[in-house]
Amino acid sequence: QVQVVESGGGLVQPGGSLRLSCVVSGSFISINAMGWYRQAPGKQRELVASITSRGDINYADSVKGRFTISRDNAKATVYLQMNSLKPEDTAVYYCNADVSRTLKVRIDYWGQGTQVTVSS
Repeated sequence: QVQVVESGGGLVQPGGSLRLSCVVSGSFISINAMGWYRQAPGKQRELVASITSRGDINYADSVKGRFTISRDNAKATVYLQMNSLKPEDTAVYYCNADVSRTLKVRIDYWGQGTQVTVSS
């Protein structure tokens, strides 16, 4: 089994910062791409940022220059540093991990989500 657990959400004022963390644990041989998605009420889930095992990074246009994704492969952890937060960043943030459980089995795993609320 593989578990994906996010932490770090909360309530913050506009202009503030938060740092999300996501740890992958369990039985696997490697983690390929990792990413953060978000879903606001009444909207579809969207990609916020992703990072490959080589360190190639992709950001949604709406967060470029404000958010930074990073990963620590030794700790099987991905981070999302969120600065200059805006009310429109309010959403449930989900971690995604593309995991190779064996040489032939590769599965996408999702965390349970962490709420980020930006409000004064």
